[in-house]
Amino acid sequence: MTTHPGASPAAAHTTDRVGLLRERLSALEPTELEIIDESHLHIGHAGSRDGAGHYRVMIVSPRFQGLRTVASHRLVYDLVRDLMPYPIHALAIEARAAT
Repeated sequence: MTTHPGASPAAAHTTDRVGLLRERLSALEPTELEIIDESHLHIGHAGSRDGAGHYRVMIVSPRFQGLRTVASHRLVYDLVRDLMPYPIHALAIEARAAT
């Protein structure tokens, strides 16, 4: 995701937050990583009113090998815990082990 000249401050926040998530999750050495800002789907929601974002993370990592879903999600949450509830209000996670 990139920010274009003249983009709104909200777009800049999105880019910053996606970059921050990407940076944090790089610790899991992902072979695939997609981060989607879904904040626009939650306009008016309690977290959105405060300016916090809603994101979906799809991550494939060898670190998830042999782990149950809850344990994989815990690894992700441990890396971003200090970002919640602000600037990230909600995080949906799809985590798979690299094959």
